[in-house]
Order: sequence, then C-alpha cells, then structure tokens
Amino acid sequence: MQDTKGLLEQVKQHDKLSIRVSSNADDLPTEVLEKLLQPHRKSIYFFAFLDNGSLTHKVDLNDVTITSGQLFFVFPNQIYTASAQKKGIEYVKLIIDQNCLSLLPKQFSFLLNPLNSQIISFDSEQKERVKMLFKILANILHSDSKEKDADIILAHLNSLLTEFNTAYFKSVSKEHSQSSKLSKFIEFKIAVETNLTEQHSVSAIADNLAVTTNNLYNIVKEFSGASPKEFITNRLMLEAQRKLYYSKSSIKELAYELGFNDPDYFSRLFKKTTGKNVSDYLADIQDLSGK
Repeated sequence: MQDTKGLLEQVKQHDKLSIRVSSNADDLPTEVLEKLLQPHRKSIYFFAFLDNGSLTHKVDLNDVTITSGQLFFVFPNQIYTASAQKKGIEYVKLIIDQNCLSLLPKQFSFLLNPLNSQIISFDSEQKERVKMLFKILANILHSDSKEKDADIILAHLNSLLTEFNTAYFKSVSKEHSQSSKLSKFIEFKIAVETNLTEQHSVSAIADNLAVTTNNLYNIVKEFSGASPKEFITNRLMLEAQRKLYYSKSSIKELAYELGFNDPDYFSRLFKKTTGKNVSDYLADIQDLSGK
C-alpha cells in the first residue's frame, strides 16, 4: 500500500502551518497524485466539500458517496482511496495535520465521529458560510505574499471547523443534545481510542466515566447500535483490518499488537466479526491492491 506520510509537507501552502486548501482545478504534483489515487493510510485530516455533482470515495474499503452541499471527511489511520477526477464536479478540499489542529483554541467533538458518519450535510445558510470560509482560506493560502499571517489562517480554520461541528451534531435530537448522554458517549469513545489495545473491561470504563454499567450499555447502544463490548470488539477488528492492509506483521504479531494474549482467540474473533478468516481476508486484499 502507498506510503503517504510526509506528503502534506510537500504540498502545504504555509511555511509553518501544515495546511492545504485546493479545488478540483488545482493540480497536484504527478508523483503525489499517483499515490493519492491508490489505497493509502491517512496520516492527516482530510475534508472534501462538494459544491456540485456526486463523488464516491472508499474509506476502510467501504464506498461512501457524497452529493452537492455535503462534506466528506477522513481521519488519520483510516485507509482511503480517492475518487478519480470527473467532469462537472466542483469541490474544495482541506488537508491539515494534528499539529495544526492543536493550535486551535478549542477541540471539536465531531473529529471523534461519535455518530459513526463520515458525511456532514448543511442547510442553505450553512452551505454559503462554509463556501465563504473555504474561499477566504484559499485566497490567503494562494496569495503571492511571502508572509501569510498564521493567526488569521487559524482564526478562519477555527470558524470553518466550528461550522462542521455544528452541522454534524444537528442531526441529534434536542432531547439528546440537551442531556449528558452524547457527552458520555464521546467520553466512552475517547476512552476506547486512548486505551484501544489495553483490553479494559466495560465495568472499568463505566467506573472511570462515573456511570453504571447498565447506563453505559444503554448510552452506547443508543448512539452506536452496539453494546459497549461489541463496540470495543468492532473497533479492534477494524484496526486489525487496517493493519492487515498496510502491515506485513504475522497473525501472531498482529494479535499481540492489538492486546490479545491468545492469537487463536484473536483469529476466531476476527472471523466472527468480519465473516472471513485472516488468510482469506489477506487474499482479498492482494486481489484488490494487486500486491
């Protein structure tokens, strides 16, 4: 699989900030474009806002289609395959890294994807504001000025991500948004991501979140459709699929990397979750990528 680590440094538009805003009319260097059109593991945050047309991207080997007025986003570590250029499509893309994100004055909960959706829809007013903010950022970053004010760029980036965050959670009912359920689910996702390979028990996570095991079960089930245990297992198996795609570790090594002491148990769980044993999954990957 293509290694894209460091690509943003080659195409960033500011000497100190790792950021790029571009449209479908902007040309990337050929060697960069060739890598991006192949399946690759993201090392940065990627956002694509579609102003006109329809595009289908592939994330973690699943097709995701966006239409006019929608935003698509990909996180670090996800496996992504870009859609080939199509006539009549108008879109703008934003690429930033974690360091750039850390310079913003607040955190954005949608970047944890608690609702498990990589598409954000906007109403007409939001769409116009998003387009305007993208245009302002693009104008600054594409200017010939040698000194592009980082504070101004970060201020508009913060406003843009605020629009994304607000629209992302707009689909959540007022009952949920006014309660602590969503915030607890986000805390649960943070706990899972932070300690993904440590195999903490659900009861231990519930204790750390100051909720009962039953309450945690109801919250996670409501927002994800899975029990806490199923959620953690599914997340581990997703990470296993990613690692199988970009790593050459043996099954035993992969099991240990993910916190399993018993490789056979890991293999059984993988098949139960994905419907395929590890060797068949690897064969499918080789057919898909030509490796």
